[in-house]
Amino acid sequence: MDKVNAPAGKVAFLGFDFEAMETGAAVARLGAVPAGQAFSYVVTPNADHRVRLEREPELWPLYRSAGLVLNDSRILARLAKFDGLDLPASPGADVVAGLFETVIHADEPVVIIGGVDEDIAALKARYGLTDIRWHQPPNPLRTNPDAIAAAAAFVAANPARFHFLCVGSPQQEMVAAAALGRDDAVGVALCCGASLEFLSGRVARAPDWMRAAGLEWLFRLASQPRRLARRYLIEGPAIFRIWQAAHHTKA
Repeated sequence: MDKVNAPAGKVAFLGFDFEAMETGAAVARLGAVPAGQAFSYVVTPNADHRVRLEREPELWPLYRSAGLVLNDSRILARLAKFDGLDLPASPGADVVAGLFETVIHADEPVVIIGGVDEDIAALKARYGLTDIRWHQPPNPLRTNPDAIAAAAAFVAANPARFHFLCVGSPQQEMVAAAALGRDDAVGVALCCGASLEFLSGRVARAPDWMRAAGLEWLFRLASQPRRLARRYLIEGPAIFRIWQAAHHTKA
């Protein structure tokens, strides 16, 4: 069994099989993965992902094929606590930052799917990276199977310890699953959404106190109200109904 799939404290919650680990432990786990290891990928579902899965259950295999499932949501962590479960939040953006700051060497290859020129330039400058291999797929990606296959082929053609898939969910999970299905890719892919936007400074992230209080969603909503209002104010509250329904099912 490879290291990214090594057993840890598993927590089954709302259909996910989470690894119950803090950010530092997740970074250490991923940092121990050797170069050339058979491909696997990391997903970091949050409340928004779980709500979408209620509408689109056909997406569940994308999460169940992952080698590592981390909890990206402090809302899920608190709901789990009500159920007597210890499910720490390990946000994908924090895991990605930890990898760049403490694990990735300046001269090793790093594969990025998505992002923009500004992100790539900023990452090179900030971390002294000399071998970023960047692929920008077309948009929309989700309904373009040829483009998903091309992104997966890029992953396979560019061996690296870490691949960062930054094309939003569920597109990034689709690319990861396609790369897994090829059988010729190596390394670990992180489905990491806007993480590189935060690292590059192109998009501001909530201050530490808001993140600790579980209010990062409010900061993002205030920053991008037109894009995020539906997600957070209309669709997002369904997570509480889903959680309550899970209780009725158990009963």
